[in-house]
Amino acid sequence: MTVSEEPNPPATSREPVSPARGWLGVATITASLFVFLTTELMPIGLLTPIGESLGVSVGAVGLMVTAQGVAAGLGVPFIVAWSRRVDRRRLLTALLVVLAVGNLITSIAPNYPLILGTRLVMGLASGVFWAIGVSMAMRIVPAKHANRAAAVVMSGISIATVVGIPLGTLLESAGDWRTTFLIWSALSAAVLLAVAGTVPSLPSSNAVTVREVFGLPLRNVPLRMVLIMVVLFVLGHFGAYTFVRPYLEEGASATVGFITVVLIVFGIGGAAGNVIGGRTVERSARGSFVVGGLIMIAALVALLSAGANDIGVIAAMALWGLAFGVVQIGQINLTLSAAPEAFEAAMSLNTMAYNTCIALGALVGGLFADHAGVTSVVPFGIVLVALAVIVGAATGGRATVRAS
Repeated sequence: MTVSEEPNPPATSREPVSPARGWLGVATITASLFVFLTTELMPIGLLTPIGESLGVSVGAVGLMVTAQGVAAGLGVPFIVAWSRRVDRRRLLTALLVVLAVGNLITSIAPNYPLILGTRLVMGLASGVFWAIGVSMAMRIVPAKHANRAAAVVMSGISIATVVGIPLGTLLESAGDWRTTFLIWSALSAAVLLAVAGTVPSLPSSNAVTVREVFGLPLRNVPLRMVLIMVVLFVLGHFGAYTFVRPYLEEGASATVGFITVVLIVFGIGGAAGNVIGGRTVERSARGSFVVGGLIMIAALVALLSAGANDIGVIAAMALWGLAFGVVQIGQINLTLSAAPEAFEAAMSLNTMAYNTCIALGALVGGLFADHAGVTSVVPFGIVLVALAVIVGAATGGRATVRAS
């Protein structure tokens, strides 16, 4: 199978959708991404109070993030295949029920094992959302605006990074960590009601069996190459990004306040990259990925060169965030371009590769940091992202995507 210049888009909804309702649905799907991702990352800002309350180590509390991420990656292809007959609006509302109940259980759980088990189940729901959410948004707006809808949904990542995690930490400081999860349970329920009221019925358009899901990259060469690009990119990006704080503390003598500003700047840059990527992929998804990767390499080199120069560090992080946003949109559209007839199945494999490599990137980056110094994680990131760019540039020409 080869990548066509203009692949067939996923099937559209059978229920007529006005442009206004379509964009309202996109907004609620974006809100869904916000609550899913913030829930997944929330323990990062609450490690100390959760550990002290439950009598476990900070490292054990960190497993709350790892467990949810691993479950999201490894379980999603199976659940997407098993739910192939389920209307996507109903499936998304069911996932939000799991999220709301999971946050509620977390807020009242008497012990750590129950919380960890709950996070595993929530991770499965999170992974399925990543597989179906973007394609849902692309199906409920006019075809010419589908890439923009994908960019809007992906902006939820930046919103969660800039607003969600700091907000969760602020709520904890005003009350306690259990209250934070209780509030997020209520927020998840509110988003559930919004999805039920704004997203139209979306019959599953291209679902396949588990065997067909895992067979896709074997018989679909373009998809296989896209997945290799994703693996290399995620390993490089998260291998470096996971250790941004210790890197800046050691290399730039950064304070906690400055690091907070830098991370917010990164998130704002990511939001800008989503907007830019939503437009550039209409010309070339592959070009967006390659150019975004090159910009990321330039940003990492600039970060290495900045030293203790605060302005240089801020500029490099803003550029890094922008590049990340562009590459994100590019790789999603490349996945669609490679497997338009089985987009959800392809996205489930994408999600599996992405989430697994987040954990692996952090692991390998940690090994570099421990044995070669924390500054080595940035060259590690440069090399892996460069390999992703090389694969992207070498495995096809222009790939224009018109999705609906």
